[in-house]
Amino acid sequence: MIKISNDDRFTQIPDAILFDTDNTLYHYDPAHALAMNAVRGKVAATFSLDPDDFDKAYASARSEVKLRLKDTAASHSRLLYLQRMLEIIGLGSQVLVALDLEQTYWRTFLSNAVLFDDVKELLDDIRLLGIPTAIVTDLTAQIQFRKIVYFGLDRYFDYIVTSEEAGYDKPHGAQFELALKKVRPSGNCIWMIGDNPVNDIGGARRRIDAVTLQKLHNGVEQGQGENAADAVFQEFGQVRKLLERLGAAH
Repeated sequence: MIKISNDDRFTQIPDAILFDTDNTLYHYDPAHALAMNAVRGKVAATFSLDPDDFDKAYASARSEVKLRLKDTAASHSRLLYLQRMLEIIGLGSQVLVALDLEQTYWRTFLSNAVLFDDVKELLDDIRLLGIPTAIVTDLTAQIQFRKIVYFGLDRYFDYIVTSEEAGYDKPHGAQFELALKKVRPSGNCIWMIGDNPVNDIGGARRRIDAVTLQKLHNGVEQGQGENAADAVFQEFGQVRKLLERLGAAH
């Protein structure tokens, strides 16, 4: 069952629902691991580079990019990580190779990313209840749009806000506030559904006083203190039942 810690925040159906994408609508870690394996293997075969040396160079490249770009969409860019990785191992920028490796990463990632059960069914329920929806997600617009289309979710959501569009990653308030400007909810009861206790849960509560629901699964740490969600769940079917109950009482 869904575990609700603040009953008084679940007395009505929401006026709008915001969703995180990565590791909320699907399990990120398995797809990422397989994508990295594909890139690692291609680099090892092309440049006779030891896999451990690839891992060290890639980790250094990722750290450098994140440190330099901080809380921006580009700080998540696999293309920038791979460009810098090639430079670190002494090959220069290698533009064509970097592009090819990025395509290998995302092609493998998407082919192995699987939506959690009942995501589309929940979104159908939400639409039938007339509740507007928006995605609020970090990373650049192009790849996040590709993910939404790949999953067949483009017709389920009314709006999408990426950190590239908003200018900041979560938990900064820019994404949440822009999403509400687009959605224009009829009331103040806004739900935020996400996995990250700091970025999704704590951020949405502090920035827009959202009712927060945290998706728990392997690798996700339940939020504590100011990052504790109003409800936690493991299956989207549990959220469907909650909405059904609230809708019946409406």
